[in-house]
Amino acid sequence: MNQATLKLQRAFERFADTLGVISAVLLLGLVANVFYDVVMRYLFNDVSIGMQELEWHLFSAIFLLGTAYALKVDGHVRVDLVYERLPPRRQALIDMVGTVVFIWPFCLLVADYGIDFAAEAYSIGEISGDPGGLPMRWIIKGMIPLAFACVVVTSIGFLLRALHRYHGIDVATARRSGLS
Repeated sequence: MNQATLKLQRAFERFADTLGVISAVLLLGLVANVFYDVVMRYLFNDVSIGMQELEWHLFSAIFLLGTAYALKVDGHVRVDLVYERLPPRRQALIDMVGTVVFIWPFCLLVADYGIDFAAEAYSIGEISGDPGGLPMRWIIKGMIPLAFACVVVTSIGFLLRALHRYHGIDVATARRSGLS
């Protein structure tokens, strides 16, 4: 483990942080959208199908992009009852094996299928089935392969962090001492 791998890990973590910021901004957009819908419905007795559909599009994007950020901050699901009681090297080994055996194959499979899913929606010009709904359904369907590709990219930083832990490198101390 050297300075280059620490810098590489940090680059992947910055990518994940960027996805977290994007998710947060989209959440603000979702809150504004829901506020608009509520005001229009209850004060003006008016509804917009497009705005209602935009709610679930925004929620989907927040969830999909937020997954990569959750991996970076260890907010993902695992069996903590067992994991938390293990020594740091074992935890790191579980993280490394889990990344290579579970995260990468699953994400690459979903991303691969998701590309065809979005491409088909684009090629047929898929739109909402509801009158007044959103056009270009391929955009939200394209979020699926994009998000899972982002998880793969973020998981590289997760793997490097586990590798550093496995070798006993405290990344926070290395950063403070200028190694990354």
